[in-house]
Amino acid sequence: MTETMNTLTDSDTSGHQRWISRGDLVSLLAATALLTTAVVAPIVGDTEWRINIFALAPPLFGEYGPHFGYGTVAAVLVALAVIAYGPTLATRLSWRSVILAAMATCLAWTFSLAMIDGWDRGFAGRLIRPDEYLAEVPGVTGISGMLDEFSGRILDFQPDSWTTHVSGHPPGSLLTFVLLDRIGLGGGAWAAIWVVLVGCSAAGALLITTAHLSDEATARRIAPFVALTPGAVWMGVSADGYYMGVAAWGIALLAIAATTSGTRAVAAAVGSGLVLGCAIFLNYGLVLMGLVAIAVLVVARVWRPIVYAVPAALAVVGIFAAFGFWWLEGYHLVVERYYQGVATQRPFSYWGWANFASALCAVGPAAAVGIGRAFRPGLIRRREAVVLLALAGLLAMIVADVSALSKAEVERIWLPFSVWLLVATALLPRRSHRFWLAGQAITALLINHLVWTYW
Repeated sequence: MTETMNTLTDSDTSGHQRWISRGDLVSLLAATALLTTAVVAPIVGDTEWRINIFALAPPLFGEYGPHFGYGTVAAVLVALAVIAYGPTLATRLSWRSVILAAMATCLAWTFSLAMIDGWDRGFAGRLIRPDEYLAEVPGVTGISGMLDEFSGRILDFQPDSWTTHVSGHPPGSLLTFVLLDRIGLGGGAWAAIWVVLVGCSAAGALLITTAHLSDEATARRIAPFVALTPGAVWMGVSADGYYMGVAAWGIALLAIAATTSGTRAVAAAVGSGLVLGCAIFLNYGLVLMGLVAIAVLVVARVWRPIVYAVPAALAVVGIFAAFGFWWLEGYHLVVERYYQGVATQRPFSYWGWANFASALCAVGPAAAVGIGRAFRPGLIRRREAVVLLALAGLLAMIVADVSALSKAEVERIWLPFSVWLLVATALLPRRSHRFWLAGQAITALLINHLVWTYW
């Protein structure tokens, strides 16, 4: 994939191309216009329509309220450090150190942002609310019994209906927190630690995927951006950050399988199937990660991993079915449950496009400009890894949006898909990296200080 690096670095070495092009400005202005319209539309709309949006800080699910906290100084310092030293260290450190540093920095960034809201509201108390997973953990007396009765408790308006988040996801989500409790890691703090650790590990998965499908130099370019992602606002703490991490490692294993041979390739393919198979039992929407998986195989120009990955994924489906939970039945019941709530009132006339404004807040301006560059026909025809991965993530978001099952809150719900848009930052000229990193940091800091996000 040497040709890939030539494509990405020509503008840096030639000295003739501006660090921000006219196309970049168009992308940035389009993203700004989308977000501005999503903020203003509810204000100028009629009262009933505005109420039915069910978001007090549209397009984000939260409530306006300027505030500061213990994490303010730490978050600013982390951001400044990444902006000042991230691009340089990403080129000078050993490859393994880059991966570890990206994950560690993402962890520090995420935790600092969470602490702006305080220890309880921003971290330890996020997953113990009445509508969250941990509210159901004490009532699970046996795992096999829980799986067997799970589908029967999905629909609302029953005496034993699951809480909102448990009912809206396959049993793997609840099972995760039950198992944590069983090994002595119960409570909101441990649950939050688990979610944040797995979520921030996605930074390493993105780097490994990019390196295998392109090269290390390309992966190093995106390292500061995956570490300083605005999505960290919701990675700390929503369970969707956990789902993102699991799905990202499933894709990373598939990339390894597609670019290696022998026993290592087979083991990685089986591992990918198992991980992605488990992922769809965390979140029904993660079946759309299949689009990112296809992008991996298209870039690598090989389909061999399917032979091992698909049976492994089906084995996971079979195990859950053997214990009484059939994925398709659960999915159809969840669709029915979805329309038993506020989804019947939330207008698709707003959320159908405002969802992308919400997601934009999680990926930041750098990713928006990177996606604009990814639409260059030449890059698509050459199957550039960062281009197809980013466009596959975007396509997954579009499909999720068209389903009308993601009206609002996608700044967290779409994290497993939107995180792949960050790989498009490899297309940005190196001389512009600090500028765009500053834009990423400012986006996250403004959101976290101006909005009391629900997650």
